[in-house]
Amino acid sequence: MNAKKVMVQGTGSYVGKSVIAAALCAYFRQRGFRVAPFKAQNMSNNSFVTADGGEIGRAQAFQAQVCGIEPSVEMNPILLKPAAEKGAQVVVLGKPAGVMAASEYHAFQPRLREIIQSSFNTLSSQFDLVVIEGAGSPAEINLRPFDIVNMAVAQMIGAPVILVGDINPGGVFAWLVGTLELLTAEERSLVKGFLINKFRGERSLLQGGVDFLEAKTGKKVLGVVPFAPGLAVPEEDGLHAPKPPEPQTPESHRLNIQVVLPPHISNSTDFECFETEPDVSLGYVMRPPESASSVPDLIILPGSKSTMADLQHFRRTGLAKYILDCHAAGAAVAGICGGYQMLGQELRDPAGVESVTPSMPGLGLLHVVTNFESQKTTAQVQAIHLAFQTPVRAYEIHMGRTVRADSCAPVFKVVERRRMAVDEFEGAASSDDSVWGTYLHGLFDAPVFRRCLLNRLRERRGWEPLNHHGSPPAEECLNLLASLIRDHVDLHMLHQIVDVLG
Repeated sequence: MNAKKVMVQGTGSYVGKSVIAAALCAYFRQRGFRVAPFKAQNMSNNSFVTADGGEIGRAQAFQAQVCGIEPSVEMNPILLKPAAEKGAQVVVLGKPAGVMAASEYHAFQPRLREIIQSSFNTLSSQFDLVVIEGAGSPAEINLRPFDIVNMAVAQMIGAPVILVGDINPGGVFAWLVGTLELLTAEERSLVKGFLINKFRGERSLLQGGVDFLEAKTGKKVLGVVPFAPGLAVPEEDGLHAPKPPEPQTPESHRLNIQVVLPPHISNSTDFECFETEPDVSLGYVMRPPESASSVPDLIILPGSKSTMADLQHFRRTGLAKYILDCHAAGAAVAGICGGYQMLGQELRDPAGVESVTPSMPGLGLLHVVTNFESQKTTAQVQAIHLAFQTPVRAYEIHMGRTVRADSCAPVFKVVERRRMAVDEFEGAASSDDSVWGTYLHGLFDAPVFRRCLLNRLRERRGWEPLNHHGSPPAEECLNLLASLIRDHVDLHMLHQIVDVLG
């Protein structure tokens, strides 16, 4: 069986391709189709681990969940994870194929086209419809010879293309017209319609621009999708516009949680769930505050694709001193993955796995030592937080092994890894429990664990605990995404493009 297909491309990054692709997945799923997402090549440090231990982009994992299916490596066969000193780690079908500079990767690319075709064919044989997502813009002329994700894919599999533009920053009509003009005649023929995204205001006020665009290009506008805040769609490319910490007052009764941003942050989606908590003010710190402010309740050091380079950045900019000063003043400190490694006594990389620096002292807040190793650990896990006795589902992605001293207590007990029962301790916590670290990504998504953590911070403030609230039901997220298509897109035209019955 060959599935129907439709491809979402954009005028640039951050125009909402991932959201529109997810919304199409939701809409067609609700119409009874078996749907799967596909993105040939993804450049992102926000990744996810499949059940069999493969690594793919976080956005495609989310889209698979919207489709009601298990994420697989075929949905994102090529993943590029940018690093500091050595180019990018190239992940092929979920496994690292090496670290390459741009020129090395371009020479390697011809071998990937067959993998991309094979991965798409696998999905096409298993599903009724494949929703394909492009990357960046198809009109990047300097990258056209190396394209394996935009028009090259559309041509390879004969996919009709919907071109998405973001009206929010302005200039959407120039973007759409300019993008189309820079395509070849064959590529333009694959573009079957435009979608204007993130619109605010009265739809009727846009009609003059829509009429001009259609007359100028001969292409129809498929729909105008409104700006939709609060969509539970993970950022694909990291934090687009990180929010600085808000000023805190004694009357606010909101916990001040700060994420210290390294230049090469990975899995920034780990912290988005705190935005849903009514008693949390979540902010991102890129440099030490210029003036004295209240001490945060919790500082989080996130994952990093270049841990040692980012630790050097923290020291160079004063962020390392800021973290230590805040801890000395009473802030709790947590480290996730690379952040966990930074909290220790020493980071060692004698084989040059991550850095040209063979060793480096850590921040010294935990009695652990990390050794970088060439073998990458990728696994889904289930664990129990030892202090709270609450379960979490999480995943590991790291190339280091951290050894805990006897003076540090473990944080979690891992009871399942890659669907096999295990009995292992994981993470490390200081004797007073004010500092802790773990390799587990996604643990804050567990609502009971997250509320226990927040209530511990509330207790330190002398505040009453709050009951946890669950995440929005999956059906609610599905309906919200599907409504973006159902209520704002010309469905007759969409069905014609996809070649399905209305």
